[in-house]
Amino acid sequence: MDTPESSPAPDFASLRPLEGGWSGETFVAEAGGERTVVRIYAGRRGPEAPAVDAAVLALAAGVVPGVPPVLEVRRADPDQGLPGLLVTGFLPGERGDLLLPRLDDAGAAAAGEALGRVLAALAGAALPRGGAFVDAALTIGPHPAPYDVDGLDELVEVMVQTPGSRLPDLGLSALDTLAGLAREAQDLLDEVPQHCLVHSDLNPKNLLLRRHEGAEPRVEVTGVLDWEFAHAGHPFTDLGNLLRFDRRPAFHDAVLATYADLRGLDVRRALDLARAADLPALVELASRAGANPVCDRAAVRLRAIIASGDLHATED
Repeated sequence: MDTPESSPAPDFASLRPLEGGWSGETFVAEAGGERTVVRIYAGRRGPEAPAVDAAVLALAAGVVPGVPPVLEVRRADPDQGLPGLLVTGFLPGERGDLLLPRLDDAGAAAAGEALGRVLAALAGAALPRGGAFVDAALTIGPHPAPYDVDGLDELVEVMVQTPGSRLPDLGLSALDTLAGLAREAQDLLDEVPQHCLVHSDLNPKNLLLRRHEGAEPRVEVTGVLDWEFAHAGHPFTDLGNLLRFDRRPAFHDAVLATYADLRGLDVRRALDLARAADLPALVELASRAGANPVCDRAAVRLRAIIASGDLHATED
């Protein structure tokens, strides 16, 4: 696909890594006084990845605000040594992980309300079944390993046996407790058989926010970024992701109350489902403890959950 005439072609000589990105694949480019975001695919997700991501962005743009527009998409050409490429617009706003800690309680509650609306919209974007998006038509195929299993208890077992996993460090007794928690979480999730569009990495680092000053604080979501893990999944996955580590009452409670109200749910039940839906990601992250600070933090949180037998537990 050619770059639209209205958007200058990115100057690849001016590429610089996008702040906050960990993949090593995402850069900012400037041309004609305009900035764009360029993702250069290393090939780990296959040649279809740029087209899949572009299609996900097109779908998401009709669901939530702040989805970057696609300016160019190019399939990888291994014969020519050309990587896959996706160019999107550069959106305004400040990363959530930078802004949220500076907000007072009123501002944090306003941000939580805005994000609760985003989460509820995603949960309402119904899809026929769960699985990974495998092509530009967003055909839903099986989840990739290790998520191609039946039930969370089986997922835990697979992750324990994965070479290099740090889960065996927990000890046999802790792993037995974790398996029991996984079965309980699966039973709870099975009570909500719907599937929807899931971002799957909806944390403050992947959100752009803008605070509007006034008598009543208002926070606008200007960007929902980094959709590479998007899939068809459980409607409480993104809620669990966003509330995994941020337990500040003003923010946490506003997210939860807004989501529950818009989805017509009891707040406590919504939170129980969110914690259950987040357990697979928490276990996967903890299995890679030592790889990065998020994995390390997940391992500490998982130990606290196992020690208490409570999915809501924190290490505090």
